This record gives sequence, C-alpha cells and structure tokens, in this order.
Amino acid sequence: MNRSLSALMSGIMAITLVACDSEAGQKQQVGTLLGAVGGALAGSAIGDGKGQMAAIAVGTLLGAGIGQEVGRSLDRADQLAMQQTMNSTLERAPSGQTSTWRNPDSGNSGTYTPQPAFQTASNQTCREFQQTITVGGKQQSGYGTACRQPDGSWRVQN
Repeated sequence: MNRSLSALMSGIMAITLVACDSEAGQKQQVGTLLGAVGGALAGSAIGDGKGQMAAIAVGTLLGAGIGQEVGRSLDRADQLAMQQTMNSTLERAPSGQTSTWRNPDSGNSGTYTPQPAFQTASNQTCREFQQTITVGGKQQSGYGTACRQPDGSWRVQN
C-alpha cells in the first residue's frame, strides 16, 4: 500500500509541477492534495492498528498544510527548470545518476534520479524515477514513472 501511495504522490507532484499554469489558487489546491497524500503515507508508516488510522489522519492534515505552502511557492521559472531537468535526465542520464535543478531567483530546487529504462507492452520506452523538491528549505520527495512521447518529450504516467 505504501508504494501505491508513494507512486500516486509522485505522479501528482510531477504532473502538477511541470504544468505551465501559474495561477496561485490552482497551485495551492494541488499542493494541498500532494501534501495530504504524502502526510497519509508518512502516517501509515508510523502507527499500527487503531493508532495507525489516527497517525494517517494527523499526517494527512499536516501534509495538506505543508503542501499548500509548497504549491503557493513554485513559480513559472521553477516549473520550467523542473520540466527541462526531468526531460534531459530521463533522456540522457545513466540509471542512479542524480540531476539537479535550481532557480537562483526563488531559491527553490530539486533533483531527479532515473532508474533503468524499460519497454511497455505497447513498445513505449519508460523510466521510473525518484524526485525531490525543496521550497523554503523544506524538502518533499516522491517516486513516479514517465514514458517517452512520440515528440521525444517525457510524460509522467503515475
């Protein structure tokens, strides 16, 4: 279950952050959702039994608040730097080699670490990756899978 939540969190994070829409309200909403999923994941790893449900609930609420701040903080330049780094990393970086991006104006930064490429049943090239994002000194991380599109760009699948 934790791997599924982690994949969902990463997919939401990557899809959201590579989008070019810079409206603050939408970024906050998606950041809130991302944080809630991440908090739920953290909570599920902490408690057990009935205590686990409480840990998940508390983690969800705390994560939502933090995620809202992250969503509010990323600007168009951050999103562009993330998109460019993701595409070049997935296209050219060896498995396990971390690539970084940083926006000197905002101070926000992040990393991508790709895993080996694989072919889907429909013969599409895909790679799993680990991603971190640091905003205001607070880091969040997630995992996802991206596949190469016919135009050569990479699209996050989950």
